[in-house]
Amino acid sequence: MSNQKEAGDTTTSSSSSAPSRLGRPPCEPLPGPKTSVCSRSYFVVVMVFFHVYIINVIALLFYVHYSSGQEDARPGPPRDKQNPQPPRPPSKAPLPRDIFLPRIEGIRVGHVQKVSLVPGKVHEMRTLSLKPLLFEIPGFLSEDECRIVMQLAQLKGLMESQLMVQDGQEELAKELDLSPVEIFNLLDINQDGQLQLHEILTHSRVRDGIWLTPENLQEIYAGLNADKDGNGLLSLEEFRLLSGDAFQRFLLQQGVKRSQLVRNSRHTWLYQGKGAHQVLQDIKIRVTRLTRLPTTLVDLSEPLQVVRYEKGGHYHAHHDSGPFYPETACTHTRLAANASTPFETSCRYITVLFYLNSVEGGGETAFPVADNRTFDEVSLIQNDVDLMDTRRNCDKSNLRVKPTKGKAVFWYNYLSDGKGWVGEQDEYALHGGCVVTHGTKWVANKWINIDPDYQRQARYEQLVSNRPDDEVDEDLTWNSDIHQEL
Repeated sequence: MSNQKEAGDTTTSSSSSAPSRLGRPPCEPLPGPKTSVCSRSYFVVVMVFFHVYIINVIALLFYVHYSSGQEDARPGPPRDKQNPQPPRPPSKAPLPRDIFLPRIEGIRVGHVQKVSLVPGKVHEMRTLSLKPLLFEIPGFLSEDECRIVMQLAQLKGLMESQLMVQDGQEELAKELDLSPVEIFNLLDINQDGQLQLHEILTHSRVRDGIWLTPENLQEIYAGLNADKDGNGLLSLEEFRLLSGDAFQRFLLQQGVKRSQLVRNSRHTWLYQGKGAHQVLQDIKIRVTRLTRLPTTLVDLSEPLQVVRYEKGGHYHAHHDSGPFYPETACTHTRLAANASTPFETSCRYITVLFYLNSVEGGGETAFPVADNRTFDEVSLIQNDVDLMDTRRNCDKSNLRVKPTKGKAVFWYNYLSDGKGWVGEQDEYALHGGCVVTHGTKWVANKWINIDPDYQRQARYEQLVSNRPDDEVDEDLTWNSDIHQEL
């Protein structure tokens, strides 16, 4: 303490020997005790800084001690000091963009391009429409390949292609907790306080796999006594009297015919991976060359679907993929999603459709609004003519492709985002199977699944690449059974 005081006094005396810039000494003795104010203040300041310094040093030592202690306490194998392992990146860290999707240019309707799909042969690919971007390739499959695919499908066994309401949709509706007024306002497109037939059909064509027509709706109105004033419209008061499942219950009580279903066909799935029939593997390779997509994307997509339509068989107009929103999860990448969501859809970037036989009558693939100047869902029903009804109005579609053995057609279900990846849904890709009037129709579908969310698609591929091949094969086969038909 005495040394500190001496040091303080020495400093004071030395500083007092120099004149101040203001013309007065920095420390002026005051009457009273011998100790000066300047030396006391200096001592206090030095002690404060000294204690703060000591406290900081102690805090730093504690931090180092506990940090190293917690690191040593972590479970796992001991660290190798000679070969330290680099830290693993967090699972949610953005992955670099190293894949860009090539997209074939349509140029103009009728434009023909030469494509090399098999050794020693050149195919001609013709543009059928620009909205959606749609092409046809005659002779894509040989007669023998068509025959083998049909035989393999029959050997595997075909099942009914009945569409039902997806599991969990009722719970989802309850979770949303929409009131009758809110539902009414959603259906009332023109907001005139009345529900026209086409407004209900625009949002409610499909009920438990049953296709509703204007005639069906009028029968339901009469059977349920829903339209009290008989004007063919539903007011909010009349709508309130209907329960949420009134339409379904009435239709099921009346009995459902196959012709009333959204899709009247039978189908099966054929695996195309390692160990599959060589023809199936060749088709997958050919599709990869046709679409010019990375092999991994094609390999991780759905198996080949084979469909048979008997006389009277049809498939009303639909989209192979649903619209994509931030809250939407793709079925094929749901395991790689960072968060669960009740909204799921099949993200099919490309559809490749093969005709396995020539149909005697009907069975065309119809694109109701191909190359329309605009798209408006409400305008699909005009004057009781439903363009999505392929049993009645296929002849009114803008484009129809006749089924010819060996021919393939393919189209993009999504637009480009302008950055080399998947963009918004192409609404013009609406298509359906016209009713078969004579004979039988055999087709096969190859869908290329790509998630519009690049990070989710990349994580999915990363996840699959770290798993044994047999586990990946089992997952792909399992996924084919739960895919969504839209």
